[in-house]
Amino acid sequence: MIDHVFLNVSDLDRSAEFYMQALKPFGISELVDFDGSTAPEWVGDLKGFGAGGVFPLWLREGAATAGTHVGFTAPSKEVVDAAYAAAIAAGATDNGAPGDRPYFAPGYYAANVLDPDGYSLEFTYHGKP
Repeated sequence: MIDHVFLNVSDLDRSAEFYMQALKPFGISELVDFDGSTAPEWVGDLKGFGAGGVFPLWLREGAATAGTHVGFTAPSKEVVDAAYAAAIAAGATDNGAPGDRPYFAPGYYAANVLDPDGYSLEFTYHGKP
């Protein structure tokens, strides 16, 4: 189980706005600013995203890392579709329209976008158990 992920972004404010819009369909509605002045230098200032006081995704200014892919689990196909539409509206680039991906697993439904820094994001629904 992953506790949290840090992504380096080229424009912290732009990316914070993008992620707040793109992740809204997942119920991610909280944004917290972390002042890195009291932390080790490598941490820096952060913006955290989550809900219910849990923040699994953090952004910080820095050089983007090629090849990064982050998948978000959705409770339904409708949430995948909504997240894809929200991400595109917020400035994402299409990297795979919503649809079935049977080559991964039966019932696997997903959509893929690239965020403003080129990170690969996948919104997935794994079907009914």
